[in-house]
Amino acid sequence: MSDTPAAARRLDQWLWFARFVKSRSLAARLCNGGHVSVNGAKVRKPSHPVRPGDLLVVPLGKVRRQLRVLELGERRGPAPEARGLYEEIEVIPRQAPEWVPLLPED
Repeated sequence: MSDTPAAARRLDQWLWFARFVKSRSLAARLCNGGHVSVNGAKVRKPSHPVRPGDLLVVPLGKVRRQLRVLELGERRGPAPEARGLYEEIEVIPRQAPEWVPLLPED
């Protein structure tokens, strides 16, 4: 058995490589805000390591995308290359908060 750690990449960099965000600073904001989860745990650091096989939940607009990391990538390439970095598991619609009237009805 080898003592070398499994290959990993920073979460913010992987999100950018996979084209989920337009810049690494936007990816870092997603991570810092605790909006992204890795293997069921909320992440609060952009430097959190991501490895092949990890499950991610990423909010994008009106949906949350559940993904499995397939590859780490070497660069931010074209879209077809980026799609090869992950497997889409599920797209979950984000629930709008239930409307509550401000004043009670008589």
